[in-house]
Amino acid sequence: MAEGQPIDQQVYDDLIAQGKSERVALAKARAAAVRKQRQAEPDETTTSTTERAQGGVPAASEPAGGRDPEGAGQPARGALTAEQRRERVQQALAGGGQDGNGNGHGGPGGPRRQMPLAPPSGVQQIKGKQEDKVYTWPHLIASEFVALLTILAFLVVFSSLVDAPLQELANPTESPNPAKAPWYFLGLQELLLYFHPMVAGVTLPGVMAAGLIALPYLDRNPSQRPENRKTAVTIYTLFMVFWGTLTITGSFFRGPGLNWVWPWVDGIWFNL
Repeated sequence: MAEGQPIDQQVYDDLIAQGKSERVALAKARAAAVRKQRQAEPDETTTSTTERAQGGVPAASEPAGGRDPEGAGQPARGALTAEQRRERVQQALAGGGQDGNGNGHGGPGGPRRQMPLAPPSGVQQIKGKQEDKVYTWPHLIASEFVALLTILAFLVVFSSLVDAPLQELANPTESPNPAKAPWYFLGLQELLLYFHPMVAGVTLPGVMAAGLIALPYLDRNPSQRPENRKTAVTIYTLFMVFWGTLTITGSFFRGPGLNWVWPWVDGIWFNL
């Protein structure tokens, strides 16, 4: 703490007890001391004037005439002029004075420091932890474009090597046996063999679709690790096992008349 600078010790102790930094506490204590000094100076002048009026005795700090003997119109020695007050305030705010080693702290003849107007915690910016993020372009778009070219090349090679002939024209008077739906609807067709059409075609698919839509709102766990998402993983696994079993059964284990067959005995009654 700089010596020679008046401070309000009570204000300084209170700010330190509140957790303020020493720099802020010192600046506010100096400002409080200057305010007290400025309030005390008019009181001293008023007291000297009152004593002169009551007892006719001049103040100890003034000459007998109450004025500076060097000239009329000068203020009494007990009072400071406006320039002197302004200079003292500037010295206090600039941290003027010297410490015990004689080092200057921004007095009238030395460099001045700008005291903080707010606690350091009020002007510091708190930045969150930087996460590993990349931009959509070029990182994501470039990866997706490479994947697109890879799949396109695979389809071109596959279609060139594998023969996939079309069947004969459909005959509206003759239905194939077995009449199977496309593979992505074979699960629903398999349900029709066990339940009423209203239940198999509307109720059960509606309940499963509503459950999948509501799952993100029921399981609000933000983790991306499968071991932390046991509820979501369990529900989705049950759904895939149930629907996959129906699709595989309708594809390979249903023959003429949609009767049960063993594919390794009766053959595969399924066409893509």
